[in-house]
Amino acid sequence: MDIQTLLPSLNPDQMQEQKMLLSLLRVGILLLILLPFLFIVSNWARTYGTKRLSAQQGMVLSKLIFYTGLFVIVFAVLGEFGFKLSHLLGAAGIIGIAIGFASQTTASNVISGFFLMAEKPFEVNDIITIEGSTGVVMSIDMLSIKLRTFDNRYIRIPNESIIKTAVTNVTRFPIRRVDLEIGVAYKEDIGRVRTVLLDIAQKNPRCLVDPEPLVVFSGFGSSSLDLKLLIWAAKADWLGLKNSIAEEIKQRFDTEGIEIPFPHVSLYAGSKTTPFPVKVVSEES
Repeated sequence: MDIQTLLPSLNPDQMQEQKMLLSLLRVGILLLILLPFLFIVSNWARTYGTKRLSAQQGMVLSKLIFYTGLFVIVFAVLGEFGFKLSHLLGAAGIIGIAIGFASQTTASNVISGFFLMAEKPFEVNDIITIEGSTGVVMSIDMLSIKLRTFDNRYIRIPNESIIKTAVTNVTRFPIRRVDLEIGVAYKEDIGRVRTVLLDIAQKNPRCLVDPEPLVVFSGFGSSSLDLKLLIWAAKADWLGLKNSIAEEIKQRFDTEGIEIPFPHVSLYAGSKTTPFPVKVVSEES
């Protein structure tokens, strides 16, 4: 004998309790089956979208599937307890209009988020600099982007601010240039210094051959001949090249006897003052 045949023999309160228990049972089964399935599908969509499209598009696809599925599950659960979809949609429309008037900034951020996703000035895992902050893009959401700085800080920037601000994408292109300012003493031969610098660059495994390294004479400094070494590296090797090439230049200059000068300060007391006394003391052997 099934439950439906028992219902007429129950009083109204018992019938109501029985219906409530049946609704709770169906909701429990619904949540136990659909929620894990929704998480699995959204994670799969993110992995698939990241491999076939990009990390950002994979994230958007995953969130779209997750929130759509969650919306359907919520309405299914509410339907089990007697809420009608038409009433809920009407209430949601009224609430939406009220929220729209009250949150113009949020609407502006949402619209700006669509522009960012369409224009793609940067994507997830890119390194960007904005308003003095540099970090890795963790996510690009409808209201804001999230950055993780290199000292492990979390920064949230509203989309509207990004649209109005200059953004530098450090890793947009596959290669980056390292610019090193180098000063040598006036007594040094510029041609020889250039040859040494190019040789150092060519022997560094992180330095690219194409574009080839270049040494530019940038001017006559107050205490040095100023040169600039321009070398290229893959974006993943940029920091390693910048650190290693500086150490190699110092070691090589010491070996070659090339002087790296530092600023000197001369004190002049005036023509009518007594010269500073200078006493030379020789070390006795």
